[in-house]
Amino acid sequence: MRNVTAAITQMASEHDWAKNCDKAEKLVREAASQGARLVLLQELFDGDYFCIEQHVEFFERAVEIDKHPTVKRFAALAKELGVVIPVSVFERAGNTQYNTTVIVDADGRELGIYRKSHIPDNPGYQEKFYFTPGDTGFKVWDTAVGKIGLGICWDQWFPECARSMALMGAEILLYPTAIGSEPTAPDYDSSTHWQNTMRGHAAANIMPVLASNRVGREEALRGWSDTFYGRSFIADHHGEKVEEMDCTEEGVRLATFDLDAIAEFRRGWAVFRDRRPELYGALLTLDGRNRSAAV
Repeated sequence: MRNVTAAITQMASEHDWAKNCDKAEKLVREAASQGARLVLLQELFDGDYFCIEQHVEFFERAVEIDKHPTVKRFAALAKELGVVIPVSVFERAGNTQYNTTVIVDADGRELGIYRKSHIPDNPGYQEKFYFTPGDTGFKVWDTAVGKIGLGICWDQWFPECARSMALMGAEILLYPTAIGSEPTAPDYDSSTHWQNTMRGHAAANIMPVLASNRVGREEALRGWSDTFYGRSFIADHHGEKVEEMDCTEEGVRLATFDLDAIAEFRRGWAVFRDRRPELYGALLTLDGRNRSAAV
């Protein structure tokens, strides 16, 4: 038996670093006080979601990882509380910028970084203007609570990301997120589709999935806005939701999993034994056509 208690968080962020970090720290402390040893914060929690529109001045928010105040603050908090905290930040690296998560172990050590691989470019989510596509590849970290894999927001729509991390030995999949309304289709609500996609990752890979999203309406400089729909959730290894938050609340939810029991169940299903990677060549193309085999 190897029980792990993990927590999701949900909050509204604003254009005030100190207030956002104070709120996030309060949530981490609340989760830890309830027994959580892994706490997932939302994507870019330390600021407002500046990607709604394109503005050059927002590049000034990017900071090198080794100097980043958010990373330093939450690494100290992780060490104090003995919890694992993935810390999502806007990273500057030389002359480029990344949407990056730093994995901080329960002793405060920074185990490494993951840079967001899939970058959206849609109305209200103009991230390609700000972020270079990540160059780290998908990664798994051996932490104090077990082996965790992490994708960032738009990564969650790609089953290849989840399966890659599962193949690398992940036992829990994490998705810090910032997603909500569509400025060009204000009546469209993708939140159930969003949940169902990740629940599929949990079921297909037979491991828990945690997603932490933000809430609240955020205004851009020229008048566009996004209303983030929350609905952060935890799914078990069957893909069933075991915890869920609503569209407006701020707070935490916890769930406990026996990772050894889940591993035994996963082996029994044999979905990894029966894979046929030699047949998956279409996955290595953009359009599904294997031109190397063409006559």
